[in-house]
Amino acid sequence: MDFKIAVMPGDGIGPEVVAQGVAVLQAVGKASGHAFELSYHDVGGISIDRHGTALRDEDLDAVAEADAILFGSVGGPKWDDPTAPTRPEDGLLALRKRLGLFANLRPVKVFPALVDASVLKPSVLHGVDVLVVRELTGGIYYGRPRGRKQTKRGWSAVDTMRYSEAEIRRVLQVGFESARERRKHLCSVDKANVLETSRLWRRIATEMAEEYPDVTLEHMLVDTCAMQLVQRPTRFDVIVAENTFGDILTDEAAVLSASMGLLPSASLAGVPVAGATTMGMYEPIHGSAPDIAGKGIANPIATVLSVALMLRYSLGLSEEGAMIEAAVETVLQEGHRTPDLATENDTALGTEDMGARILDALS
Repeated sequence: MDFKIAVMPGDGIGPEVVAQGVAVLQAVGKASGHAFELSYHDVGGISIDRHGTALRDEDLDAVAEADAILFGSVGGPKWDDPTAPTRPEDGLLALRKRLGLFANLRPVKVFPALVDASVLKPSVLHGVDVLVVRELTGGIYYGRPRGRKQTKRGWSAVDTMRYSEAEIRRVLQVGFESARERRKHLCSVDKANVLETSRLWRRIATEMAEEYPDVTLEHMLVDTCAMQLVQRPTRFDVIVAENTFGDILTDEAAVLSASMGLLPSASLAGVPVAGATTMGMYEPIHGSAPDIAGKGIANPIATVLSVALMLRYSLGLSEEGAMIEAAVETVLQEGHRTPDLATENDTALGTEDMGARILDALS
């Protein structure tokens, strides 16, 4: 089959790690007989420098016609002026809005070969395999009213957390369907002891659980979840949370895996029901990492694993995605490490060398 893939390398280490992801994608295509038609588009700071905007309308129109997007990263100190009329992140927000990318999936798996590399005890990490589903287009990041103003008593500011029933139901459906395909346990995270949005969230989750009798639903307050993630992470299968809670919990969960350089993500426009595909944007969670950009030492594994998610969720090629994941695990099991994972006794590989090892394992 032929697929159209929009590639948006972005800023910082984005182009370096995306190049390795593309190489793996092409290798899979060659091995399995699939053709991937690639188109490249600027986004973020590089787009501001070249075009005066974080994402041009013509690029947005083009990527909207693709089957999936492979995304690198945006931002960096060069574009950090808070008074600037446009910021690199504006391009990312425009993509989410135009494509309706409402669910962010972040799998967190501890590879056996790296169980000693985390700051947590190995006994806590054995068998950790969690999927966090984060609502991506609602909540306090998007709610209105918001803003700051000067008053007689000094400055005041307001942010609004707002959710509709439809927004809650669709992301909970992603959680339930994902749990159904895994170990059939869903932890719905909220702050129902304080927030009205969380009380609505909990009520809807309870109602929807009747539609999924094969899935065990557990409600958990976000502060308890944050504690349990580092104390007993193996108790979790799928976690679903609203935007702010999901943002914080997924960054915390990154500690389990030993490095953000290992963690992929998928932002989806539909519910990943078994056998179905949906438009998605796939990216590593680590950001642009400007301090190591251009040094050739960035870990490409998160991007490579994002390609595996792309094959599974947007292209319907689950077996090919599993091939990539197996190749990454083989390379780590063989002891190959990038600088973010290496100890003083390891010989650290650069970005391209790690990519080459993964390609070797694939073949």
